Amino acid sequence: MFDCAYLIEILTPKRAALGDLHGRMKSFEKRYRKIFDSGFGASIPDNPMGQPRYSLLDAIEFCDLLFHPQRTVMNLNTFHTKEELDGVLQRASDLGLKYLLVVRGDGGPMLPRLEPESIGSKKSVTTSIDLLRYINTEYSGAFITGCAFNQYNPMPFESDRLVQKIDAGAKFIITQPVLGKDPNVELLKNFNISVVIEAWMSEKVDLLLKSVRREHDERAENYDPVKNLNILHHAYPENCVYLSMLSFKQDWKRILPRHFNYTTE
Repeated sequence: MFDCAYLIEILTPKRAALGDLHGRMKSFEKRYRKIFDSGFGASIPDNPMGQPRYSLLDAIEFCDLLFHPQRTVMNLNTFHTKEELDGVLQRASDLGLKYLLVVRGDGGPMLPRLEPESIGSKKSVTTSIDLLRYINTEYSGAFITGCAFNQYNPMPFESDRLVQKIDAGAKFIITQPVLGKDPNVELLKNFNISVVIEAWMSEKVDLLLKSVRREHDERAENYDPVKNLNILHHAYPENCVYLSMLSFKQDWKRILPRHFNYTTE
């Protein structure tokens, strides 16, 4: 589905951060350009950890960046007002953005909650399934939507939710960080849907475990992100890989085994 070997996670500047916004946007621009000059794709989280950040659309406009619709994934979660949500979706459609990763997301006191009845849901809390269904109904044909799959959750609970997400219009899946060959990730072969494998590219294993809500996992002992990435390439050779926590200061030619076209000035 994606015409690149890697999707690299990149954060936009925080809205509440002190300092020169122009400088922080220039830093984002430098990283953004490095990703695409390397022949890779980018995934931009939506207010991760409940911290308000500028959107991908804001950053592209601020920096006057070239947009790559076939290699860009904008995340969208349920912590927006209905008016804000529709504004983002309309701007994204006008820009020509195609790929949306739809997740429930990280809430917090600084973010509003999307009221479920505002998008036609009768549940007490808006879910990613509700949001997927709304986008694919109200903006039919405008986007290719994807969803998250947490292989650390009990099965068949998580696989049953995946069926509902696919029924709501999801066309691709991005896993949680995968530690080696995972039997629950292997199950995804049965769903006939494009799968992106997430690789955790930091040695900070405590953050990895916190991100998947686990206190311990023996597979994370003596964790080597580069070694794990190579294991994932061997186990899932046909899959695009999502790189989270990748350092932009590292020599990507040394740690990323798949070919890319990046050249330094």
